[in-house]
Amino acid sequence: MSLQWTFIATFLYAEIFAVILLILPFVSSSRWHRVFKSRILRNMDSHSHIYFNVLILVLALLFVDAIREVRKYGNMDSEPDARAEALLNMKLFRAQRNFYIAGFALFLWLVIKRLVVLISANATLGAQSEASLKQAQSATEAAKKMLDDKDKDKKGAVMGNLVDAARAQNEPKKQLDKTLLELEKTKEELYHARLDMDSLRKQAEGTAKEYDRLTEEYSKLEKKLAIMGGGEENSKDK
Repeated sequence: MSLQWTFIATFLYAEIFAVILLILPFVSSSRWHRVFKSRILRNMDSHSHIYFNVLILVLALLFVDAIREVRKYGNMDSEPDARAEALLNMKLFRAQRNFYIAGFALFLWLVIKRLVVLISANATLGAQSEASLKQAQSATEAAKKMLDDKDKDKKGAVMGNLVDAARAQNEPKKQLDKTLLELEKTKEELYHARLDMDSLRKQAEGTAKEYDRLTEEYSKLEKKLAIMGGGEENSKDK
């Protein structure tokens, strides 16, 4: 095997090892995201697209060259000499081996790139889901506390007004009218309090729906990763 194909074969083995690491089930997406955002990889991130495109170009050229070699030796007529026939078959075998090495190296390089993007997106979505959950819980607790406080205040005010009304039965009509006005005011305050309660409930329901949506997207991304991992295992079995 020549030097360039030895390098490509080594690169292919490294890609297989990297794919196995990325699809390990016990390593979470958030942990891989922290690795991707480490200081060393972050310094390389500004030029990562250049490295990726250069390697794609090199692997594509080697893949095309391997196809050319396979077609070259595959279209040759059989030699009458047994030694020449064996030499031709050996060259054809090498060309086919280089074809598979270059093809799988190119394919796995694209798969690794896609896996990194999906893992980063999955980790970001998970962090957003946790933040939305905490926000929903905080909003729900605040709404419950506010409603409880308002209910206590309004109930106390209503009871006080009723007691005053009972005491004012023997007072002049002017005092009775004043009490009735206070009761009407209390009813209006209760009405506004109920409106505020409904608004807070709708806000809490909206936050819960947003959390459900984010959880569903998170589950879809996990399924995509599982499908891609299963696809890779099937391709390796083949």
